[in-house]
Amino acid sequence: MTNFLPLVEQFHSLQGEGYHAGKSAFFIRLAGCKVGCSWCDTKHSWDEKKHPSISIKNIINQIKIAREQGASFCVITGGEPLHHNLNKFCKAIKKETSGEQQNPIKIHIETSGVNSISGIYDWITLSPKRHLPPKNYFLEHFNEIKIIINDKKDLEFAKEIRKEIIKKFPTSRLDNKFNQQDKRYFVQPAWDNENGLSLTIDFVKNNPDWNLSLQTHKYLKIK
Repeated sequence: MTNFLPLVEQFHSLQGEGYHAGKSAFFIRLAGCKVGCSWCDTKHSWDEKKHPSISIKNIINQIKIAREQGASFCVITGGEPLHHNLNKFCKAIKKETSGEQQNPIKIHIETSGVNSISGIYDWITLSPKRHLPPKNYFLEHFNEIKIIINDKKDLEFAKEIRKEIIKKFPTSRLDNKFNQQDKRYFVQPAWDNENGLSLTIDFVKNNPDWNLSLQTHKYLKIK
């Protein structure tokens, strides 16, 4: 565990994707990723040596400011954020944002699930990749799953991973936080990929258990 994390950027904006799209959020993008998706739109975040190490205290100060300005939760993303041990970071966020008149800010994370879990979260977005599947832990412990669609093989992967999840974890053995019936399934077309967009729309039309996610922040031309 560390008091510093490699930071690509942090900013207050709207969540553009998935179940919480359209909500005010503070984003913390950490550097470092070894997953290596060819279509990734944040490849500049892969090499953590190119980004400064920022104290978690300074990051939390920015979270506090964003919360005062209306952010309803913070999102830890990357890169692949769980390349780093986030236990200390998450505990500090909860401690420093709680008080007599307010609950600690909710923490969301977006992960491919290739690393072991660290940190505590109110919402886990699992974005698995077919070339490097997630650990079994994340197939049970997620709130929403989001699969990026470039071609038909990604749709096949989406169907296969949902079947695997339901087979392995037909009912929740935990609390309601990860109840199977409350899990959300999203497919999201890769940006600037007309074939992916067409495939995704047709898939959702014919598979009512899946929902469409769009990168609405890009259409709105905001961060």
